[in-house]
Amino acid sequence: MPRFSIIVPSHGVAGRLSQALDSVLAQSYGDFELIPVCDAPGSPAADVADAHAGRDSRVAPVHSPPSAGLSGARNTGLRTATGAYVLFLDGDDTLAPGALDALDARLTETGDVDVLYFEHERTPWWEGEPTNPAAPLLAKTPTGAFSPAQVPQLTGIQLPAWSAAYRRAFLTDHQLTFPDGPFTDLGWGGLVTLAAERAAVLRSVVVRHLLRRQGSRLNLPGAHHHQLLDQVDMVLTRGAVSELSGALFEQLFAVVLKTASRPERLPSGHRAFFRRAGRLYRTHRPAGFRAPGGSVGVQHRLLASGAYSAFRALRGANRAASGAAMGVPPSRAKSRAWGRVPHPRMLRTRLRYVRDLRRPLDPDLAVYCAYWGRGYACSPAAIHAKAAELAPHIRSVFLVEPDAVDAVPEGVEHAVIGSRKYWEVLARAKYLVNNANFAEGVVKRRGSVHVQTQHGTPLKKMGVDQSTYPVVAAATGSFAKLLGRVDRWDYNISSNRHSTQMWERAFPGSYEALEYGYPRNDVYYTATADEVARVRRELGVPEGRTAVLYAPTHRDYQTGFDTGLDLEAFCAAAGEDVVVLLRAHYFYDQGRAKSSGRIIDVTGHRSAEDVCLAADALVTDYSSIMFDYANLDRPIVVYADDWEVYRETRGVYFDLMEAPPGPVTRTPEELAQVFRDGSYAGAESKALRAGFRSRFCEFDDGLAAERVVRRVFLGEPPEAVPPVIPLAERVPAPAATLVRS
Repeated sequence: MPRFSIIVPSHGVAGRLSQALDSVLAQSYGDFELIPVCDAPGSPAADVADAHAGRDSRVAPVHSPPSAGLSGARNTGLRTATGAYVLFLDGDDTLAPGALDALDARLTETGDVDVLYFEHERTPWWEGEPTNPAAPLLAKTPTGAFSPAQVPQLTGIQLPAWSAAYRRAFLTDHQLTFPDGPFTDLGWGGLVTLAAERAAVLRSVVVRHLLRRQGSRLNLPGAHHHQLLDQVDMVLTRGAVSELSGALFEQLFAVVLKTASRPERLPSGHRAFFRRAGRLYRTHRPAGFRAPGGSVGVQHRLLASGAYSAFRALRGANRAASGAAMGVPPSRAKSRAWGRVPHPRMLRTRLRYVRDLRRPLDPDLAVYCAYWGRGYACSPAAIHAKAAELAPHIRSVFLVEPDAVDAVPEGVEHAVIGSRKYWEVLARAKYLVNNANFAEGVVKRRGSVHVQTQHGTPLKKMGVDQSTYPVVAAATGSFAKLLGRVDRWDYNISSNRHSTQMWERAFPGSYEALEYGYPRNDVYYTATADEVARVRRELGVPEGRTAVLYAPTHRDYQTGFDTGLDLEAFCAAAGEDVVVLLRAHYFYDQGRAKSSGRIIDVTGHRSAEDVCLAADALVTDYSSIMFDYANLDRPIVVYADDWEVYRETRGVYFDLMEAPPGPVTRTPEELAQVFRDGSYAGAESKALRAGFRSRFCEFDDGLAAERVVRRVFLGEPPEAVPPVIPLAERVPAPAATLVRS
């Protein structure tokens, strides 16, 4: 039997689950079993847990449906546990280094206590110093084991379930399980306190708890707050004759009064909540109980008497006094909606936008934008085209900068960014689709649906994960504003589980992940040989030549575009049949390479997908284009002449050198050699590509745009959208070697 069973519910935290599991597996004390509790097999969290189980036999994943909630997940883990002591860890928390050693040493000192409480850190998700709220409470306890009745102020009501270790035999003997409902920790803590006979404390940090950006779900408004009273009733019914009933009573009703004092938490039924709380107070009040002094004591008396109107008046008076003490004036000056005073014409346009925001949403209007208005491109264009086919009742408007108007395909309605039409459609559209973000001044309206398509699979750090890389953080700007834009998202599209998990970390929000594949990649499975030949002719690829797409990424530590490679010399060394298609990062208008018959600058071509279709092979450094191109199952070569510098200055999510999509070259000579000897397309290259495709081409199968349109625009349920075609059954567009012009 292991010393510890560590149960880790993981619903909704797949992006950080690896960190939680790794923090346990890295412990110097190794006598434990680790039980991740995941959704159904094949879910993002289950994939993470299974990968860890494959590397360490102490990891034993189990499954619990999301409908069972946190309590169901923990109870599933409890039924599986075999350890002498049980610990719980949220899936986005971590164990402090040396935590299990400290727990084992303390339990050896105290003997077999029923519950061992310990300190924890609450770590701000973004900025600020960690706090240790349990330390003052635990400091007042005896140095050895004690009876809970000796320290009535220490109860599980004040501590989360993951801030203690529980003797499993004690839990089994008393048939203790987590009660259903959102306030399961409160009910669990009360029941454990009532049942425990011996307790102890460890005055050191064991768990590092990450405070979520959205705050505690228990603080959000909703009818779930009424269930708080169910937990209070259950605990006090069980503890009616307990020596601890007075302390439990006061602590439980401190939570109740906190909710009653914040009616915004209860959109409806606030009076009913107060009246039921008052009945419970009168029913369970222990004999001889004395209410605390001060304003809290007044609240106790008003609750006991059911004086709702007086309680509400007291709450209003307290808030007014608090505001006056902080110097908040009774009415605040109206803030300016647009910052600096704009040009009169712009002001008139934006005032019309404010007026249009008061008009009803148009349920049949969709607005699209790609790369901040650079043109009709990427996944927004693919969704636009599919919506015209499957949802023709939707009016679709594409937003473009003035210099991109001429490149908008015929028949595509568009609006110039900043124009009157631009603000009007943004104000009234129900559907808004973007691969970046809409402007800062765009308001997220109730009932509108924002779809974030992304524009690549992340190798480099993104979003708030960039904050620890100074060069990148300085260029990113305000992370607070970035997260304000993330809060507008309703759906975020992903092409693989890696992306799903990294987006969750980089862009924390309440959106729903759509693991549908990237719509822009559909063409890699739908294009025909004739279409491939057409694109090659349009780009000027000579007949019979091997077209190598060279697509380097942007470097944050460089100014301007640099090919990073002498393309003329590469062509001369790689072979007479090689031509290079140069595509610079979209930050640059053109590659500015020296023109020649063997170098074709395709940076200005509207469609990166067309360029990929035309290429027989890809050479890139760290660009996300490699993930998209892998769908074509054509050779990929990594040219990594500055990997160490890039990794340190930009930050990456995984080591590309350990899991490349093909041969890795470090010098121009090595790069030319793999083409000269044919190894770029050899068996080893194919094997590397197969592993890469299985990981990163997970959901791209040619049907991504259809899934998005059916789910978002047509409102079809998730189970009705086309399932993902298995990778082995997909047929990519043919390469040029199979094309007959």
